[in-house]
Amino acid sequence: MKRLIYLMLWGLISFSARADVAVLVHGYLGSAASWERSGITAVLSQQGWQPAGVFTPGGLIPLQGAQSDNRFYTVELPSQAPIGVQARLLSGMLQTIERRQPDEPLILVGHSAGGVVARLALVEGGAPGTKALITLASPHLGTLRAVEALDETDDPFPICLIKDFFAGDLYDVVRDSWGVLLDLTPERPGNLLFWLNRQVHPDVKFISVVRSGPVGMGDELVPAYSQDMNHVAALQGRSETRVTPVSHSLNPMDGSLLAEILNSL
Repeated sequence: MKRLIYLMLWGLISFSARADVAVLVHGYLGSAASWERSGITAVLSQQGWQPAGVFTPGGLIPLQGAQSDNRFYTVELPSQAPIGVQARLLSGMLQTIERRQPDEPLILVGHSAGGVVARLALVEGGAPGTKALITLASPHLGTLRAVEALDETDDPFPICLIKDFFAGDLYDVVRDSWGVLLDLTPERPGNLLFWLNRQVHPDVKFISVVRSGPVGMGDELVPAYSQDMNHVAALQGRSETRVTPVSHSLNPMDGSLLAEILNSL
């Protein structure tokens, strides 16, 4: 009897001691530093989540001296590359984390296009050990802003030279981003989002952080319905939804909400 009680207590101790690892995936034209500049990493650190390192395509830059059981990594992805390219790079990073910490569940957190990147990696089996996906302001059903950007830069010669002269760097950035912008156009047969949204999704927890904007319709870049994973054909009714009345960019309020969600999982 004493042995049984001991084993039960040991099981409870072992379960409570198991830590989680969050992986923060930036959005279009963002970087690993986006989470720090927005104040989110500082809030997470205050709430018991310790930064563990930064993953780049070249490898891991570890941060030493973690004092918390729960840790988070940020990743550096080529945000102008197609979603599939980014997802494959992310999958390699997640598999490295899983090898380093095999008994610690992963929680994927993606902002904007980063949420789509993380979901694609999850669907394609490149995110072993994941127990939850949290997306913030992500265009799961696409956004017309991507269409507008493509239209504005789809110019024949010599009009492209004239626009390049007057618009400068912004024009070049958009032209260099055609791969990812095409992937973020509203879903329709034949494009990435149409395919992705109809694939079998793993049995993990899905949480959509939706920007309602000033009139409840979404932020300046992505409509609210597109941010809610419940509108994804394969996920209807499976996502918890949190609504925040702020703009598209990351901000310290996201840090508080994210810490609350992470600590509840």
